[in-house]
Amino acid sequence: MSRLFSKVRDTRWRRPVPLLVAIFALSAIPGTANAAVSPETSFIFNTFSFLVHGFLVLWMAAGFAALEAGLVRTKSVTTILLKNITLFSIAGIAFYLMGYNLMYGGVDGGLYGSIGLWQADDGAALSGDFSAGYAASSDWFFQMVFVATAASIISGTLAERIKLWPFFFFVFFLTALVYPIQGAWNWGGGWLAELGFVDFAGSTMVHSVGGWAALTGALFLGPRRGKYSGDGKTTRIPASSLPLATLGTFILWLGWLGFNGGSQLALGSAADAIAISNIYINTTMASAGGVIAAVILTQLISKKIDLTMVLNGALAGLVSITAGPDTPSVGQSILIGAFGATLVVLTTPLLDRWKIDDVVGAIPVHLVAGIWGTLAVPLTNADASFVTQAIGVGAIGLFVATASTAAWFLLKNTIGLRLSQAEEALGIDKVELGTLAYPEFRLSQPI
Repeated sequence: MSRLFSKVRDTRWRRPVPLLVAIFALSAIPGTANAAVSPETSFIFNTFSFLVHGFLVLWMAAGFAALEAGLVRTKSVTTILLKNITLFSIAGIAFYLMGYNLMYGGVDGGLYGSIGLWQADDGAALSGDFSAGYAASSDWFFQMVFVATAASIISGTLAERIKLWPFFFFVFFLTALVYPIQGAWNWGGGWLAELGFVDFAGSTMVHSVGGWAALTGALFLGPRRGKYSGDGKTTRIPASSLPLATLGTFILWLGWLGFNGGSQLALGSAADAIAISNIYINTTMASAGGVIAAVILTQLISKKIDLTMVLNGALAGLVSITAGPDTPSVGQSILIGAFGATLVVLTTPLLDRWKIDDVVGAIPVHLVAGIWGTLAVPLTNADASFVTQAIGVGAIGLFVATASTAAWFLLKNTIGLRLSQAEEALGIDKVELGTLAYPEFRLSQPI
């Protein structure tokens, strides 16, 4: 078997050998059909899974950029695009500088790991010892794109009125310290892991973290001017491009398969392959359930179907299933996603009632549906406890909200958070960047 893989890698093979052909060839070798693969082969496939699923999660950054660019006004599109590509880069560097080691470096049932630069150590594998199970760099890459996803959630909520530099400073704080510390509690082998908390791919540890940070930021920042009138009415501000927002949602849906499927953390056995296949199906069908629930509810409530709410319904289904995509049946996954979307449809008007301006609806989608998805895990997973799940949701929420509040308070009282009234009316693209996304159009801005 090892000779076959070495031949596939041989440079004399000028034409690529499809993976399916290699698998078929392996299956034809006598005695291998039911035999366990070698440690090296398992190492290769596990590493392959981390890398491929990781770049699917990276592709979600494009989805967030497109979704948010489509839902903000035309005078804010360039800035939202810049924020998304920059926050991803900040998150990666912060995770390299200290985040990864803080999250995984010798937590041992505690609160956080070590402080220092991440460094790959694959010397054992290069010497023929494959007991680590995968390449260290592949694991770092997969974990890094997760922290970037958490930061992406904040961008859309605070769009159109937050200055760039305080936003960038907050992203570094979140990705270097806040996300890794709470991540250490469970995924790093900390106290929540020992308690039995279950969050398979991060309904709470990624999505609710971003949701709490976004909520506290929105409270400090205040709503866009003109969003709420003195008599309590809400002004609906039109989106710049619903086709772009819809494309962004589909990109996120695709990337989510890597988000949840890769969280199996292995592809070195038939059992892992089957588990990932089931996770793909459950993830997809939960989102489908969210879409249908949003379609029906908006028709019943408003007499017209609301596309933006349907898009958020799809995302709510994805967030809801993320805490436990490995244990439900397909039917249960549909219901979990549908209930998550229902919560989004019902809670979105509450934010307007409380004058919390969430431009893209990230708080209901990522925070509310994330909490629901985490609490729903025991419905399909006998190893999970409602009490433990609630403890995890509460502890992480309290920590992230407190840390975020402190950071937003410090930024507001030092460099300031938001544009002036005149700057906001002119548009953040002109004020902060001097570049418009659609310069060929002469656009009037009523707000």
